[in-house]
Amino acid sequence: MRLRLRLRLRLRLRLRLRLRLRLRLRLRLRLRLRGASTLGGMAPRMTRPVGTPTRGTTNPNRLRRMDRWIAASHGAVLRRADAPPVAVDLGYGAAPWTAVELLDRLRRDADPRARVVGVEIDPARVAAAQPYAREGLSFAHGGFEVPVAGPVDLIRAANVLRQYDEDRVADVWARLCARLTPRGGLLVEGTCDEVGRRHVWVALGPEGPRTVTFATRLGSLDRPSDLAERLPKALIHRNVPGEPVHAFLRDFDRAWAAAAPYASLGARQRWIATASALAADWPLTDGRGRWRQGELTVRWDALAPRGWGAPGTPPP
Repeated sequence: MRLRLRLRLRLRLRLRLRLRLRLRLRLRLRLRLRGASTLGGMAPRMTRPVGTPTRGTTNPNRLRRMDRWIAASHGAVLRRADAPPVAVDLGYGAAPWTAVELLDRLRRDADPRARVVGVEIDPARVAAAQPYAREGLSFAHGGFEVPVAGPVDLIRAANVLRQYDEDRVADVWARLCARLTPRGGLLVEGTCDEVGRRHVWVALGPEGPRTVTFATRLGSLDRPSDLAERLPKALIHRNVPGEPVHAFLRDFDRAWAAAAPYASLGARQRWIATASALAADWPLTDGRGRWRQGELTVRWDALAPRGWGAPGTPPP
């Protein structure tokens, strides 16, 4: 009897020790997450993060085309900011490569004062990213509420909304746009393939969507409409007859076919000739300098789904 009693006491003691250890580990993780961001401090968050975890798929250099476009088109705005500009890499995934690269590219090509906060809704991913934190780069647990104190200058959300229903997009855009600085804030939201060769994104300011950019590795396409599979969530289900984005891709393909004689000079020259022809009928906002990079940007209102209103007002 005494032996059994001793064994029971030992078992209870072990269980208590294990429970205490688990509680300590949870507490340490919470403290690490609370202290993850040093960019002006973390915004106090009393509720759970807004959103759901993504698959976490990521690769080094996957978002290079988006980063280069941001630096080229928005770098001057970032440099004019009085305080060091703060950028958020929202939903960076299972590894922090894209956040690390965003900081490097912004500091090299836009503003050497730039700072980046990687935000992930999966706390395990935030903990795994901590070894990569350094001056100007931190990681925080959160979602669409963007748990950073104060407004931010840039939010990049790549391959995040792909998993959501279309009717959620406008509300998410409105929430994220509300977190931007009133002057010069930029949200870039879009989708790309696994290695970043094909990419389409929407650029938004505090007032709402502005432009849509198509970017590709020149020579990797049979025709421009191959990019349709990478349309952002707001547009991908609207690539049907009667919708503006469908008409645009149709004209894009026709201009590409008409520019076939330029193929002998290389895919870049064919793309430039295609864009020049397309500009006669569609409100493109860029020029040869960006076309040479395999990009083409068109005003959002030319491609917006029929019935689309301001952010927060989804299409019927």
